[in-house]
Amino acid sequence: MAKYLLAYTGGIEPESEEAGQAVMNAWIAWFGSLGAAVVDPGNPIGASATVASDGSSSAGGASGITGYSVVEADSLDAATAIAQSCPHLAASGSVEVYETFDVM
Repeated sequence: MAKYLLAYTGGIEPESEEAGQAVMNAWIAWFGSLGAAVVDPGNPIGASATVASDGSSSAGGASGITGYSVVEADSLDAATAIAQSCPHLAASGSVEVYETFDVM
């Protein structure tokens, strides 16, 4: 099985503590439903910077990633199917799916 990076972009913040708890419960349930496919549940991403090829840097990440997870799946299609049930989509976010590979 290959590993896939799920990169979360966009999304809206919950408007209340209760809504935030409901979002957290949805994520916990989703990860639970994935079982052993979850390699790393990941984390939200905060402050960021972009470093250009000339070494200069600017505030903010160019890609707009707001969080990540790593899952195992048999194929890109299978990893994409996992992403299609992600709670981040309910928050008007999107999920980019990238196959990773070991180089060492």
